[in-house]
Amino acid sequence: MHESLHGPISLQDRLEGGDEPTYLRTGLALSVLRDLRRGRWIIQDEIDLHGLNRDEARALLAGFLAEALKHGIRCVRVIHGKGLGSPGREAVLRKLVRGWLAQRIEVLTYCQAKPQDGGEGAVIVLLSAPRRRGMHL
Repeated sequence: MHESLHGPISLQDRLEGGDEPTYLRTGLALSVLRDLRRGRWIIQDEIDLHGLNRDEARALLAGFLAEALKHGIRCVRVIHGKGLGSPGREAVLRKLVRGWLAQRIEVLTYCQAKPQDGGEGAVIVLLSAPRRRGMHL
C-alpha cells in the first residue's frame, strides 16, 4: 500500500492513468473509458474544426454527431487543434469542444487522442448505440 502511494510512477501507470482530460458519463463503468483510451474502439469518422470560430465549430460538431448517430457510427475523432495559431497560443476550441461534448446526451465518454491520432489537438469520442426501433410485423 505504501509503495503504491509513494513509489515511483511507471510508464505503464502513466499510460493507464493518464493525466489528460477525460469525460465519462455518470453511471458508466470506468472500463468503458479505459477501453477507449487503450484504443479498443476503431475510429470510424472524424471532423476537423481547425480555423473555425466558436459558433461555426459548435454547429458543425452538432451536425457531425447527429450524422454519426444516424449512420450507427460509435467512435469518432474530433480535431480541435492545439491553439498554436490562436492569439496568445491559447487553445480556445479545445476547452469549448470538451465542454460541448460533455453536455451531449449521445456522448458516453471521451479521452485525449494518442499522439499518433492527434494528441493534445484531438479527442476520441464514444457515442451511444443507435436506438432500436420496435419491430413491426
